[in-house]
Amino acid sequence: MLQTSRRDALKLLGGGAAALVMPSMSLAEERDGTTFKLVAQPVQHKLHPASDAQESTLWSYNGQVTAPTLRIKQGEQVTIEFTNALPEPTSIHWHGLRIANEMDGVSGLTQDPVPPGESFTYEFVAPDAGTYWYHAHHKSWEQVARGLYGGLIVEPADGTVLPDAQDHLLIIDDWRLDGEGKFDAASLGAPMDWSHGGRLGNWLTVNGQSLPNISLPKNAPNRLRLINASNSRILDIDPARFGGKILTFDGQALPDAPMELGYTPLLLGPAQRVDLLVEPEEDFVLEELSQEPFAFCSFEVDTSEQKVADFAVPTPNKLPMPAAEDRFKFDLRMTGGAMGQLDNIYYQGEKLDRSGFQRTKQFWAFNNVANLAEEPLFRVKKGQTVELNVSNITAFMHAMHVHGHHFLIEDRDGRGVEQSPLWRDTFLVGAEQSTRIAFVADNPGKWLFHCHMLEHAASGMNTWFEVTA
Repeated sequence: MLQTSRRDALKLLGGGAAALVMPSMSLAEERDGTTFKLVAQPVQHKLHPASDAQESTLWSYNGQVTAPTLRIKQGEQVTIEFTNALPEPTSIHWHGLRIANEMDGVSGLTQDPVPPGESFTYEFVAPDAGTYWYHAHHKSWEQVARGLYGGLIVEPADGTVLPDAQDHLLIIDDWRLDGEGKFDAASLGAPMDWSHGGRLGNWLTVNGQSLPNISLPKNAPNRLRLINASNSRILDIDPARFGGKILTFDGQALPDAPMELGYTPLLLGPAQRVDLLVEPEEDFVLEELSQEPFAFCSFEVDTSEQKVADFAVPTPNKLPMPAAEDRFKFDLRMTGGAMGQLDNIYYQGEKLDRSGFQRTKQFWAFNNVANLAEEPLFRVKKGQTVELNVSNITAFMHAMHVHGHHFLIEDRDGRGVEQSPLWRDTFLVGAEQSTRIAFVADNPGKWLFHCHMLEHAASGMNTWFEVTA
């Protein structure tokens, strides 16, 4: 739940604010169409629109908040020349892309972090069209919180895309601001956040802007690509309030898209994405509904005569379908956290009791093991169907992300899901809830499986599995 509404935040800062016109999302510098340059660096940026709000020192790519959007073509090899101009090591993860393991960007598992002043070249082919994003994957709980992320759109190989005026990327973030409207860096790493619901903020931005106003052509098809870049905030939104229909989840097109949501609200967890089709007749707002409605982004209908493009419903990507039989089945128990069932855990080969939890800041565990172990959670051969039965024996909801693969959500608490097949790369599992997922382990390498409440991952909910050739 939002701790500070828009009205309360403005009162806290003692000033008024006007809605801002959303600037266009810039593209990273290209060379030959397939090479991009990214530089991670500090940047000064004002997060709150109140007149007396102070600028924050954030971290971003190419000095922009939010970082440049990368638009690449499905099936084409791209090169990202990355330079680290931060005061500490970092790496980049290409969230949701099924790419070669050595390019996945996971510090400590697939690569060493890039030291300050050094460079690293990422090269990969994106096999699936859709909406994805990239973000830091070294000390993610801090670096993503400071703003190290950007959008990544993979355009379909057939070239069916809408013009910019009808295709909008909206990266939503949840910032914790202090009384001066600045990013609250002093609270980073707070044990209360790590052992409870994660770092929750009190102010929302879209593409780094507060209360933006976006123009959409009236009665024309518009694609809104929503990305939740929050550390831990689950966004409650209701597309039905403005006639929005679902096109994709986590970049994967629904077979019956565009689809009206059969329930409300839509929970968009950290790292999850949803693409909406909107054909607006009148102005509307995008609201966060977990407490009092918080209209953090407004849309203005453009009634001027203009040429608009027709919309082609996205075609589902060709993902490997899990086999019904001959599955590798694995049960995962998530335990720990405040009010959780956790007396002993194993961390880096050491058995810890409750006194050791505070010392190591390891408050969560998978099957009683906290964080990355020397041995994988499981090991399977390439092509094997994996069935994971995930039981959340904690008092909190978690957003679980599988690297290098997309999976089907098959049931929750033994009941089927409304949308089927429902492909995801990140899924929400509620407190005291069980979720069964299945995927074909067709991508060799060491792959991370973790909670994308980033404080939870740092404090134990972080493991890996291996796919052998």
